[in-house]
Amino acid sequence: MSSNITTNTGSNTTVSPGGLPSRRNTELALLVFAVLIPVFAYANVGLAKDGSLPAGMLGYGLGLGLLAGVAHIVVRRWTPYADPLMLPIATLLNGMGLVLIYRLDLEPLPGGAAAPTQLMWSTLGVGLFVGVLVFLKDHRVLQRYTYISMVTALILLILPVFFPARFGARIWITIPGVGSLQPGEFAKIIIAVFFAGYLMVKRDALALASRRFMGLYLPRGRDLGPILVIWGLSVLILVFETDLGTSLLFFGLFVVMLYVATERTSWIVFGLGLTIVGAVAVASFEPHVQSRVDDWLDPMQAFENGSEQPAQALWAFGSGGTLGSGLGQGFSRLIGFAAKSDYIFATVGEELGLAGVMAFLLLYGLLVERGIRTSLAARDPFGKLLAVGLSAAFGIQVFVVAGGVMGLIPLTGMTMPFLAQGGSSVIANWALVAILLKISDTARRPAPAPAPSPDAEMTQVVRT
Repeated sequence: MSSNITTNTGSNTTVSPGGLPSRRNTELALLVFAVLIPVFAYANVGLAKDGSLPAGMLGYGLGLGLLAGVAHIVVRRWTPYADPLMLPIATLLNGMGLVLIYRLDLEPLPGGAAAPTQLMWSTLGVGLFVGVLVFLKDHRVLQRYTYISMVTALILLILPVFFPARFGARIWITIPGVGSLQPGEFAKIIIAVFFAGYLMVKRDALALASRRFMGLYLPRGRDLGPILVIWGLSVLILVFETDLGTSLLFFGLFVVMLYVATERTSWIVFGLGLTIVGAVAVASFEPHVQSRVDDWLDPMQAFENGSEQPAQALWAFGSGGTLGSGLGQGFSRLIGFAAKSDYIFATVGEELGLAGVMAFLLLYGLLVERGIRTSLAARDPFGKLLAVGLSAAFGIQVFVVAGGVMGLIPLTGMTMPFLAQGGSSVIANWALVAILLKISDTARRPAPAPAPSPDAEMTQVVRT
């Protein structure tokens, strides 16, 4: 009997013949809550704004439920042993993102209604999620495309240079009939594939140390080459595209994966040092980056100079208090044109308060934790590095966006995963979750029982 055939025990657990639970029924139960919570939030917005239930609430609930149901059926069929929490968390975050965008659509903000378009992009994202699970038979196949991934990622990162800047940065490309896309969202996944394949082969050489200084194992000079090249590329991205967020994500991802592959703390120290040097150098002569730093250092002065968004975001967090003003009862429209994208997390802080902010951060943290857990459980080195790379990319992006909006670091202009308006982001992050589920399924799948040897069979016949 095949090892991937499952039997239902009647409880909330599906068990394989080998006795290992697949947790698909647990996932289904969590998905019910992941759909119901955004539906109730959608109703809350309508009651707060108009005193009645929104006209499209039923259609919204059915649409989100259909997407979740299709994704669950595909996971149950093609990755039955995958982690049971990743899909419900992604569904809940995506659903709440649609609610927040719909809530902001009710305000007089530029750009018109964005929730229907975001729902369309979410559908395409789930479609890509399904495609990855169905057609990617084994995540180890990606290792064959290590250097092709490097070339593809570089092309995606270079493309925005040839398109006009928007809001001071060159991070978008325009496709006629489709609109604007951010190639960097897809590049982060492809870069993780390249780093995983490269570091799996070179990790032993990179782990060698020439001498020890102040408790740190210093890498050999010739092994500094890879990190210097990546540092140089991130600086070039920052110079030509004035995109601080992608630069931090690109370089931070490499340093994290390098540390995991080599277990050398010295790489973290060198990485942080190079990050500070590069950021300070570029900020000294690049006006857009310098303005972001100035707005971060003194948001009140920026408000007086006409850049109101950093201060408005801080006021939104402050006015939210512990429990917030309630969905639909805040003043996020004062943030302006970026309220649905860069600063959507400020709406969470104002209308859901500190409790809501912590709830979202815990969801993000839990998704990253499940990715790290998948990395620890993976049976192959490539899967371990790829899982930790994808989890790190997701976590770094959350930190960069949330930190920028809350004033911890300068604002970068990246998109909050699953929450903010942006088709490229939601599609790419659904693909990222799909790859993590594929690795998780391989890690948790029971190993096939070894075939009995001819000698053992002969012994059994003699005993009989």
